[in-house]
Amino acid sequence: MSTTAWLFFLPACFAINLAPGPNNLLSINVAARHGFMTAFLGGVGRLVAFAAMIVLAATGLAVVLHASAWFFLAIKLAGAAYLIWLAIQLWRSDAPAIDTTQEQCASLATVARREFLVAAGNPKAILVFTAFLPQFVDIAKPMLPQFAVLGASFLVLECVAIALYSWAGMYLGKWLVRARVRRWFNRCCGAFLAAMGVGFLMVRRG
Repeated sequence: MSTTAWLFFLPACFAINLAPGPNNLLSINVAARHGFMTAFLGGVGRLVAFAAMIVLAATGLAVVLHASAWFFLAIKLAGAAYLIWLAIQLWRSDAPAIDTTQEQCASLATVARREFLVAAGNPKAILVFTAFLPQFVDIAKPMLPQFAVLGASFLVLECVAIALYSWAGMYLGKWLVRARVRRWFNRCCGAFLAAMGVGFLMVRRG
């Protein structure tokens, strides 16, 4: 994987990290009721789930992609289609309203466990790791180290997203619950993801 490919990966990945999904909304919810540190440290639960998905996807895909260039092309097209589909969904829909009526979280462990279960039960997450990460892998070079770099970068950016949403929940909760704000935030993320999806179709890889 070239430095150019990695630099292309970072903003596309960060747009996915920032997309208002169930885990990010959970961070806002927890931060609004229990403070920044509880929401941020509780996010470790989702990182564990994502790390496990990355390992499973990397070990399986590395073998298949090395054996079949056609399968790699199929993955590339699927990744582009997924990003464009996600962009359309974000453009057309509001993020779910933040639910502040749930029972209080009893402990940091409870928050982390909830984050883990939400992440592990999200089918979109495994699509990210099986259809998105391989876009940036050079099949002519050892793939597991490349997956390691991409996976580590994803987790670091996910930490940043957790921090941003936790901060938002603590200081901007009332502003972010407005439907109009959620709608435009979704559309900005959606437009960026659509552009990246089109970029996948235009860029050739060796």
